[in-house]
Parts: sequence; structure tokens; C-alpha cells
Amino acid sequence: MPDALRRPTSRRPHLRRPALLAAACALSLAGGLTQVAPSGAAEPPAPLDAGVSDFFAPRLLTVDVVGPTEKQRLLDLGLDMTEHAGHDYVEVVIHSAAELRTLVENKFTYDVRIPDLIARDLEVKALDAAYAARVARSPLPSGRTGYRFAKDYNRDMRLLAKKHKKVVKRFKLPRPTLDGRDVYGVEIGKGVRKPNTGQPTFLLMGVHHAREWPSGELAMELAIDLATSYGKDKRITKLLKKARVIVVPVVNEDGFNLSRTDGEYVDLRDLNDYDPLGGTGSVLATPGRAYMRKNCRIVDGQDTPDATCKALLATPGGFGHGVDLNRNYGGFWGGPGASDLIAEPTYRGAEAFSEPETQNIRDLVRTRNVTMLISNHTFSNLVLRPNGVNPTTIGSDGLPVGDSPDEKGLKKLGAKMTAANGYANIHGWQLYDTTGTTEDYSYNATGGYGYTFEIGPNEFHPPYEEVVDEYVGAGKYAGKGNREAYLVALEHASDPRFSGTLKGKAPRGATLRLAKTFDSPTWESSFEDFVDTSITVPKSGRFSWLVNPSTRPVVAPKTYSVPKKTPFKSQVDEEPVAPPLGSTDVEFVLPKKADLLDIDLDWATPDDLDLEVYRQVGDKLVEVGSSGNAPGEKEKVTLVDASQGTYVLRVVNYASAAPTFTLTTEAFESVTRTTKGGVERYTLTCEQNGKVKAKKKVLIDRGQVKKLNLRKACR
Repeated sequence: MPDALRRPTSRRPHLRRPALLAAACALSLAGGLTQVAPSGAAEPPAPLDAGVSDFFAPRLLTVDVVGPTEKQRLLDLGLDMTEHAGHDYVEVVIHSAAELRTLVENKFTYDVRIPDLIARDLEVKALDAAYAARVARSPLPSGRTGYRFAKDYNRDMRLLAKKHKKVVKRFKLPRPTLDGRDVYGVEIGKGVRKPNTGQPTFLLMGVHHAREWPSGELAMELAIDLATSYGKDKRITKLLKKARVIVVPVVNEDGFNLSRTDGEYVDLRDLNDYDPLGGTGSVLATPGRAYMRKNCRIVDGQDTPDATCKALLATPGGFGHGVDLNRNYGGFWGGPGASDLIAEPTYRGAEAFSEPETQNIRDLVRTRNVTMLISNHTFSNLVLRPNGVNPTTIGSDGLPVGDSPDEKGLKKLGAKMTAANGYANIHGWQLYDTTGTTEDYSYNATGGYGYTFEIGPNEFHPPYEEVVDEYVGAGKYAGKGNREAYLVALEHASDPRFSGTLKGKAPRGATLRLAKTFDSPTWESSFEDFVDTSITVPKSGRFSWLVNPSTRPVVAPKTYSVPKKTPFKSQVDEEPVAPPLGSTDVEFVLPKKADLLDIDLDWATPDDLDLEVYRQVGDKLVEVGSSGNAPGEKEKVTLVDASQGTYVLRVVNYASAAPTFTLTTEAFESVTRTTKGGVERYTLTCEQNGKVKAKKKVLIDRGQVKKLNLRKACR
């Protein structure tokens, strides 16, 4: 198992069922929870005022889940799930006692991994100061020894463009944020201040989620690395002659600014004048916003006066407002893994691309011929590839979503990048289903490869020394790390084997434009979309233009699997229910591998039984699935690619008076099917002085070369 998918080390024993019952009662009576300090940690703060709940420090929990059903049930609770997960756990940020109560009352067990995230930030601050004193200058291209603020990013981009004018251009994205902040990026490449003559684009982004500080750091460091290495490093010089690199280090300017400043270590004491409790309420309402996730959306469809976001987000961690930008993109927007409630962490927004931040990135994808895209996040040490939804999930067309048409190529490139940084190379859905993500939109709208990097193993913003190691590599990855992974991505961006190539002749100075309009599918509908990219024919009158394939992956032939109608083995067991908190085991022998193994538990009364599924491995039972729904809901476990062997199906009487239960177990083989798919063409125009002189349809696929002679037609 890849290290990133291993369960992290626990800091306390599990809270199991009997303890959960007691904890739930205590929480219900107290209306809060007093923080217990781990051994060696500082004591928690004392109660702030008589009659007011104790201070609740935000904390990071490792929650036990087995299989996609349990993960979905956890996601449905609206808790702040991180991207750190494995086959039997998901890490969750708990912002309040009420959220912890929700977890407990829904019978989830957990470990506390970081009991006080604010105290941890103070510890990280001290570690960063010690690191800076020890090294003076880090091995990063910038030499930095600590995290940037928003103003640092903007200063670095401005200075980079000033010092390296031949290869760096700073630009402002067209839409300011809801709080009135401008978003900047840099474009890097040979002749970057001159018109593009056919170079494809590698787009690298950071900080979609406000609390994920390393994601912006690594993006900015690559920009500095490329600019300062041009003309000195042969490999980088060659790559920047072939392609352009666009870096937007901070997509979510509003959220990052709050996370990095207002909420780094303290509460919102600047609200004291408006607090009837003289400041106590402000402390309780917002115990630090270093772990804010979303943007500054307060009300759907309505902007707010500039600079008011700070005052309006008075909820724990800015958690109760905002849109999750990485659920707001158009690719299958509104599907699994995205909430329709603004108070939840994965709120998708009122519609696809409702937010100015995602509109900024969408327009880059539409107009810049992005053949490679990486969206940086933290944490988990993962490289995630499209699609974000389990291929067995039924889409809006009534068919399973299936794997992406380029699964083989996406996986191969992912393996090449993870060989440099040591991360796990997996699908996004192997954590849990997500829709509306950056790379899903970019890939399915243009065919350009796209990935999410989940940077770092353990924390949203770890000690800065760890960020340095993530970029330059450490241990057996020393000298490689994410720097090398990004360079591999840049090599892919200009590799003609993965793009189409339009070659030919045209009048010098003419504008060649590739465009098409289409409907991009959301989960239940679609929206009007387009791509429109252009180049300028160089003085030689000859052009070579790398372009994405004309047929989008979302309309290409799709391969998927469905279970056969009849199981190759089925078993029905009716057994007496065990006494309360007791359990009954039923054995099921699977004679061969099953593509799908369904276990359904039913009983007569509207109360509570739970289902746990184990596989016999040697003399041990290994849990492979579980279902623990709310009282009255029946239980079901579905295993995909279930191994041959003996299974133990354990029925737990959590709180039921039923005399008997019925277990129905069915094992299925699957059938592979492929849809017909469709074909799309670009419209190629040749323009002189803003007037279209020639037009033709172009069909092109990956690795193809089309030769065109437009000299006469485009005079």
C-alpha cells in the first residue's frame, strides 16, 4: 500500500461503541466539550465566562470508514473532510462541539490526531523561526524560510517580471474577488511578451482552498526556478522554447488572506465592539481561521462591499459561508461529492462557475490551449487523475461513468511524476467521489491532461522545512521531488505524441484561430461552453502549432462495466438477533473473484442493526466493509473486485428489538461495454487585420499531424 494511503499514527485509543454512547450523552448535556491536552502539551484555555461553553479548539480527527458507502455517509453529514484518506479512514477537521456530537451520534469511531490545530500553528511558527535562524537561506529557488503572505506573492511576481523581462510577464486576471482583491499570475516562456506562435500551455495553480498554504508556495517556487534557470539550465531552456507556463499561485485570494493573517493564531477580537459579550462571543464564534477552506461568498448571486468579508465570516474557521472553489467548475458540476448547502464544506455554488475565482481559471483554459494542468492542494502525498467519480457510478445519462478515454496515458504520466515525488498515483474517486473539480473540467472540455497534487503527508500547512523538502525532494527522492514532477509535466505539455500538430504555411503576421462551441455536461444538465485559441504566424510564414484533440473526452467512446443480471452465487441467511450490543456471525464462501459482491441486511422493526464484513486472511479477520446507518435505515455493503475466499458477515445489535434478521449475499461477474461516442471538429480561421480571410473544419487527434497551406486563401 502506498504510504500516503496508510492510516496515520494514532494519538489516542479509538472511541468504540459503549464509549460513544457515554460521550453522546455527555455532549448532549454539556452542549460542548472541554479540550483534553495530550501528554506534554500545553493546558487548554480555561472557560471564558460563566454560563458560556468552554473554548473548543479545532482539531484533526482520523475517522474510521470502510468502503465507499461509509465514506459517502460521512460526507453526507456535512463535516469538513480533508483529502487525506485511505481504504479504512478519512481525516476530518472538527470546528465545534456540535460537529463532534454529530460524528458521535452517527456512530463513527475515530482517533484524535491533532487535538488543537491552533496550538499546532503556534508550534509550527516556533519551528519555522528556528529553521530560519539555523539555515539563513533554504535550498528553494527563492531561498525562503517561511510562508508567504498575499502581499509577498504579488511582490515576488512583480519582481520576477521586472528582472526577467525576456521570459516572464505578470498579468492580472480579469475578475477581482468578491472582497475586491485582484488575482495575479505570471506567464513564462521564450519571447513571452511577443504573440504566441504555436506554443502550448502548462497551467499550474495553488490555493483553491484557503488553508492549503504549501500549494501556493510550490507553484511560486517553480515560477522563480524557471525564470532564473532560463539560459543556464539546458533542459529548462529547451522546454521554455517549446511551451509557455502560466502560474497562478493563489486562486482564492480572499480566503487565503484571511487564513494567513486574521485567523493564523488568534480569534476575531476586532469584532469586540460588536459583541454583546464584550469579546467572549467573538472568541467562541471564530477560534481562528487558519483552517478556512472556501471563498468569501456570503449570499448566492450577491456581491458584498469590498473589505467586508472579514466581518461577515464570523463562523468557526469561516466554515459556515463560502463556496468550495474545487467543486464549482463545470465538469459534472452538482454531482457526487459536492453539497448544495452553503453551510457545508463542499458547497458547490449556485451554478457551475458562479464564482469569479473559477471564472478566471475557466477563461485561461478556454483561450490558452492548455495541454497540461496541475492544481496544487494539501495534503496526502497523492497525484490524482480524472475522472473524480467512481466508474461504476450511474451518471445523468443512465450509464456508469466509466474510466476516462485516456486512462492508460493519464496513469502512465502519473506514474512518471510520482516516481519523482514518491506520491501515490491514483484516481480522485479512490479517496471519495468529487465533481466540479478543476482537472475534470479542463480535461473533459479540452482533452488536455489534468491532475491534482495533494502535497505533503500530514498537515495543511506543516513546518516550512517540510515544504522545502516537498519541492527539492528528500531521502531517496532528494534532488527530484515536486520540482522534477513539474518538469515532467512541462515536458508532456509540448510532447507531440499527446497533442495534435497543425503545420503549414500562411501569410506572416496573420492570426490563426481554432474555435468550437459545445455543451459541457453538468451532473443533471449542461451549459453553453467554448474554446477559442489563437496564434500569430511568424515572419517565416511557416507555423507549427500543438493543439488539444478536436474531439473532447466527454463525447469520445466510453468503456464501462455492468454486473450481469444473475449472480453466480447467492446465499440467504435468516438468524436470530443477538442481545443488545452483541453480534451474530454468518459465513459466506466466495469460490472465485467477484466483480461485485452485494450484502443486504434486513429486519422487521424500525430500529438499529449494523453490518460489518470481514475476509479471512490466514488466522485473522480483516474488515473490508461496513454499514451503520441511522435507526430505521436498512444496511448494505457493496464490495468491488472482491477476492476469492471466506467472508464473515457480522450483524451487530446496536439498538434493536427484532427477533430475527435476513442477510442476502450475491456475487456477480461483470460485462464490459463501449458506447459509440461522437466526433468533433474545430473551426480554423485565418484572419488579416481582424477580418476572416479563410475558414475550414479541422479534425485532429492525439499524435496526428495535419499539413495546411493557407498562403493563397488567406491573402
